[in-house]
Amino acid sequence: MAGNAAFNPTKFNPKNRVVIWFDRQLPILSLIYSSVGPGFPAPKNLNYWWNFGSLAGFVLVVQMATGIVLAMHYTPDAALAFSSVEHIMRDVNYGWLLRYLHSNGASMFFIVVYIHIFRGLYYGSYKAPREVLWILGLVIYLLMMATGFMGYVLPWGQMSFWGATVITNLFSAIPLVGDSIVTWLWGGFAIDNPTLTRFYSLHYLLPFIIAAVVILHIWALHIPGSNNPLGIDVKGPQDQVAFHPYYTAKDLFGIGVFAIFFAYWVFYYPNGMGEADNYIPANPMVTPAHIVPEWYYLPFYAILRAIPDKLGGVITMFASILILFVLPWLDTSKVRSAKFRPIYRQFFWILVIDCFILGYVGANPPEGMFIIISRLATAYYFLHFLVILPLVGLVEKPRPLPESISKAVLEAETAKTAQA
Repeated sequence: MAGNAAFNPTKFNPKNRVVIWFDRQLPILSLIYSSVGPGFPAPKNLNYWWNFGSLAGFVLVVQMATGIVLAMHYTPDAALAFSSVEHIMRDVNYGWLLRYLHSNGASMFFIVVYIHIFRGLYYGSYKAPREVLWILGLVIYLLMMATGFMGYVLPWGQMSFWGATVITNLFSAIPLVGDSIVTWLWGGFAIDNPTLTRFYSLHYLLPFIIAAVVILHIWALHIPGSNNPLGIDVKGPQDQVAFHPYYTAKDLFGIGVFAIFFAYWVFYYPNGMGEADNYIPANPMVTPAHIVPEWYYLPFYAILRAIPDKLGGVITMFASILILFVLPWLDTSKVRSAKFRPIYRQFFWILVIDCFILGYVGANPPEGMFIIISRLATAYYFLHFLVILPLVGLVEKPRPLPESISKAVLEAETAKTAQA
């Protein structure tokens, strides 16, 4: 149906007098209509990989709702934090459900965002005219990393305490101001009650900042419009359909499937993505055998440990994220989608495998072959963005691009009909 449909722009035209009166003074309803309703045009060929943006928004809402309720029962005190989490699990009505939704929700958030980022890399969604959209997305990702780290500290278990010790100590490698930054983060000269209090405060605040940047992200999306699997610009209404009902229905279906996946982890494997040591109260006198962060930080943890020098490791780790901010200018190809870039597509999948290798190495002790593998994987990560990507864009001969989205969609539907 979407192959034959075309976008016919309509204006918000309510019949109810109360709605007309309200929207005339505060045009929220007309804004929604033109932003995510029948008044917003979208390319007619978007596939299910485009669901992950709405899924990220869904998980953000879940995290904020469960976090607000959990904050009502949590005690941000070093002597009581661990016990208050156990109180939530045992004594608060459905506290166990709220806690598991929130802790597993963090992992779900990173899963959908990582897929969202790699989808952008594959289809070239970071290229002009969407550079600011890409940069705002990376800002959201950095805020997520900070929020997730501070939230991991709050249960005040062994891995929380020692993970916070290791990560905050990284800033001491910064010349001149490093020690002052660490003292400020700790609120003193050791990780203790002031550290927990300020991490709790920031963990509660940052999701609202993320929501504000998400609004800017959506705003930036609406200026050039969505990219699409073909990576070509829309030629007119014949290449578009109304966002509602076509993509709202698709998003709701995606949320339903994702909710089943989410529920599996919450109800059947709630501690599968956590560390058993975090069910032991924090003890500054006992160091865990192997200190690891949450799984979604492991690739960067591997990059950090791949460099023998502490300052060099910190710089390399931050550079591995910051390099993504200049990605739109590193890619020299004028073609967006990897569907038409056979050489780039091969290197894209090598990058995906490389990131999984870094994650696996980050979960293991930095010894033996793991050190060599982490250094090789780190070297390839930077080689991909700084050398391979610019060179491939210059030497690669892309496949011919279709004339328009509409023609490509109709040809695909004709081919399917012929095969049937």
